[in-house]
Amino acid sequence: MTLRGLEHGRRAALLISECQRGVIERGLSPFDGLAVQAEQRGIVPRIADLAAAFRAAGQPVLHLHVAHRADFADSPRTSMLMARSGKTGFMRSGSVDVEPVPGLLPQPEDHIQLRRYSINGFNGTELDATLRHLGVQTVVLVGVSTNVAINTMSVTAADMGYQVVIPEDCIAGATAETHAFVLQHLLPLYATITTQAAVAAAMPGLRR
Repeated sequence: MTLRGLEHGRRAALLISECQRGVIERGLSPFDGLAVQAEQRGIVPRIADLAAAFRAAGQPVLHLHVAHRADFADSPRTSMLMARSGKTGFMRSGSVDVEPVPGLLPQPEDHIQLRRYSINGFNGTELDATLRHLGVQTVVLVGVSTNVAINTMSVTAADMGYQVVIPEDCIAGATAETHAFVLQHLLPLYATITTQAAVAAAMPGLRR
């Protein structure tokens, strides 16, 4: 069955959200539940395999990383997440926190999009311009978190005219319950929900 957004001849990009040591590595991340969920759901090896399939098919892979200014001067305190980062120095540029997790190191042909503020990978970055310059029509969102970045980026991408595809076994939320709720009640409103295997199977038919 053809997946909406991954039909023959389309151009897709894999967006890997916040798969950084300070976000999902147990013992380093302050988000204990999220780190546990990412590990238990096994999202890192699945994302790595999917990234390899994208590269082999000539489709772009983008790593969406958070790296705040050292002084957090441009980070708004309008959300608990941003206020907490500024207070604790979490995800400071140059720290071990912002390093990609082992297994998801960017390859030479990949693109890295850094953002200093915002909980949405499109805000305050060149992500949209980069995707359009690459001729991308569909974004495949993987990583974390189901309840924040993945959800907000899905809404934004759909509003911007991209088809959104989410392999459910490549994302994780703060808790299993949160993940299940967002997956059932929110994401299907603006994204095609599928699996890593189904997305990988569609790769040969996409436009280089």
